[in-house]
Amino acid sequence: MIIFELACSAGHRFEGWFASAEDFARQSDDAMIRCPVCDTEAVTRIPSARVHVGRTIDAAPTQAVAAPPPAPPPTDAVAGLSPEILGKLREMIRSTENVGRRFPEEARRIHYKEAPARAIRGQASPEETVELEEEGIDVSPLPDFLTRDPH
Repeated sequence: MIIFELACSAGHRFEGWFASAEDFARQSDDAMIRCPVCDTEAVTRIPSARVHVGRTIDAAPTQAVAAPPPAPPPTDAVAGLSPEILGKLREMIRSTENVGRRFPEEARRIHYKEAPARAIRGQASPEETVELEEEGIDVSPLPDFLTRDPH
């Protein structure tokens, strides 16, 4: 596991954990890396002073036991929100129905009264989001730190 220091175009700084530098490059090229605060995909790697120094290993092959990666920073520190506010926001989000990748379809069904009105959340590509907004359907991105289970 490799940890990179990242920053978005709005100046928010955060960490990203990746299997390798190639994994980071692939996810970055596929616009899979987003700022947890403002949800922009304009994210770049920034220089890091973090250095991991391992102990010397004998030339003979041995089975290594990897130490667990350090715990990620508390989400409320990343978001800049008090624990009380963060808890209330997560509670509100948990009261919605997660429809996953069916979000665009389900949002349309609700908007056109083909399905019962209810609060939903899920995933939509940037293109699908634009299409929904053009149809007059209100959508809003949720930062990852709100939908992730902190426990």
